[in-house]
Formats: sequence, structure tokens, C-alpha cells
Amino acid sequence: MNVDNIFIPFFLCFSILSLDFPLQSSGLRKMGSSVIRLPNDKSYRQHSFDPSRVTQISRHPRAFLYRNFLTDEECDHLIEVARDKLQKSMVADSKTGKSIESTVRTSKGMFIRKAQDEVIASIESRITVWTFLPLENGEAIQVLQYEKGQKYLPHWDYFQDKANQALGGHRIATVLMYLSNVEKGGETIFPNSEMKESQLKTDEDSECAKKGYAVKPKKGDALLFFSLHPNATIDPTSLHGSCPVIAGEKWLATKWIHVRSFDRKRVSASRKERLQGGNPQSI
Repeated sequence: MNVDNIFIPFFLCFSILSLDFPLQSSGLRKMGSSVIRLPNDKSYRQHSFDPSRVTQISRHPRAFLYRNFLTDEECDHLIEVARDKLQKSMVADSKTGKSIESTVRTSKGMFIRKAQDEVIASIESRITVWTFLPLENGEAIQVLQYEKGQKYLPHWDYFQDKANQALGGHRIATVLMYLSNVEKGGETIFPNSEMKESQLKTDEDSECAKKGYAVKPKKGDALLFFSLHPNATIDPTSLHGSCPVIAGEKWLATKWIHVRSFDRKRVSASRKERLQGGNPQSI
């Protein structure tokens, strides 16, 4: 699929919702309970996007906060599906692209198979409606648990290695869904955001959160940010991290979305492994 075929319609649609609106306001409050739907595709008809619950929190990077994106029941379901399958979180090696352990990321996590059940399928479709990005461009949802002291140091979601770029291209967007409240700490931080100096900080914020624009985890909320500019070049201001949990625990679900189909690449890789006598691995 040509990259231009993805970016042109996407950004024409998304710009209607994101450009020229005052920060800290969705700019669409007057619409009240209005929703935006994709009526021509039967698989999306039951899913809606409510712009009155979305706030643009930053332009550089482009980031949006959706209040109550998930219900409490959906949050609890994701946690229960993942709880007994958690493993040490890995990172991609910048040279080889292979998954390795690292002290920069100390959480535990697991991937939930796409459309594993009706709840998972519904969440994935809702993400597609909100982001205007194709379902097949997304990776499987990863559920993460951060216990006291665990964190993810600032990093980029786009890739430095060619091996990962071959699997659907760069990650264009990330959706972070907060599955629990956190007593203290655990904020998502953007150290390079243009808004970091103007954000009011309080005693409730951790010291880590004071080093950039910070989003405090709230059960059911979702954070969408873009790792690429509209012209498909990488955006260094998308640097982000997860501050250490100081009290309580943090549950999070991550959805990474690529510029091209991620599913087709995975299928092709699996077929190649079968032809070579290997055992394909699912994510």
C-alpha cells in the first residue's frame, strides 16, 4: 500500500478534529452529545467517536486525551485476561531489532490476540474509528502492569532499525488506555512537549512528572499521540516515558499503529517460517 494513500485521507479527516482548536479544549463543546460514526462499514456501525470528550493537550507532539474511552468493565476485563500471563517487558534493540531485556523498561506485560473475544474486538474497532487508521495497521493490544518503583524511561515509539520498519513501517500512532487509577506516580510524561512549561504542577505530581508535560493515569481514559509528522517524517518531540509508580500499581493497555498493514507482514512471515519448517509465533 502506498504511504500517500494512507496519510492523505487520514490527515484530511483528522485535521477537522485537531487543527486550530485552543489547547486544553476539544473545541467541539458546542456539539454536546454529538458523535461521529463510520456508517458505510457494517463492522464499525456500533462504534462511535464522541468529540466532546476529547482534549488536545499538545501540538508538538500531537497528542489527545479521550475521557472515559473505556468502561470500568472493559478495563477490568483486559486486566483479568492478562493477569496470569504477564512476563518481563522487552524493548527493541536499536541495531538488530530483536527484543531484549533492558533496565529502561521494568514493567510486566503480555499481548492479547486480536479479536480474541467480543470485548477486545469492540475496543479495537473503537480505536480505528477514533484514529481513522486501518484496523490491520495495528499491533495486538499489549497489557502492562507497573508495580511500585517500575517505570519506562523516555523513548520513541518509531524504530531506529530496518528490521522492525519492514514490519508495517514506522509506528505512526500510539494509544495508551489507562486500566486503573494510580495512588501516586505512574504519569505518562512528554519531556519535549511545547506545553511542559505552561502546565501547572501540584504536590500530587511526582518529581518525574515535573520534567515535562504529564498525564496522570485515570481509569478508562485513553491517550493518543503521533510519532510521525503529517508528512510521514519522524517527530522527535514524541519522546515519552512512564514515570515510576510511587504508591499503588498501574495497569495500562497499549495499541501501536503502523503506516502500513502490520497483519499482512506477520502472515507473510508465518508462511515463510512454515515453508522453512519453523514454528511461527503469534503476538
